Amino acid sequence: METRVAVISIIVEQEDAIEELNILLHEARQYIVGRMGIPYRAKGISIISIVIDAPQDTISALSGKIGHLKGVFAKTAYSNVITPAEGGTQD
Repeated sequence: METRVAVISIIVEQEDAIEELNILLHEARQYIVGRMGIPYRAKGISIISIVIDAPQDTISALSGKIGHLKGVFAKTAYSNVITPAEGGTQD
C-alpha cells in the first residue's frame, strides 16, 4: 500500500487528554517520523507537531481519533510525496 507524508498539528487545551493522546500516538509509532511538543505554560496549552509517513487511511483515522478527544484540536496537512507500495510504480 502506498504511503504519504503528512504533518498533524495538535493543540491540547485540557491536560487530562494527554494520556489518551499519547496512547494513540504510541499505537501509530511505526509510522511516526518525528514529534515535537511545546508546552505553552503561559496559555496553559500544549502544541504538538507529528510528522507521519503512512497510508492515507491510517493518517486520516489517527487524525480523526485525535480530533475526537475532549479539549484536543487537530489539523492535518498532506504533502504530495507519495511512496508507492513495494513492487508498484508511481504514476
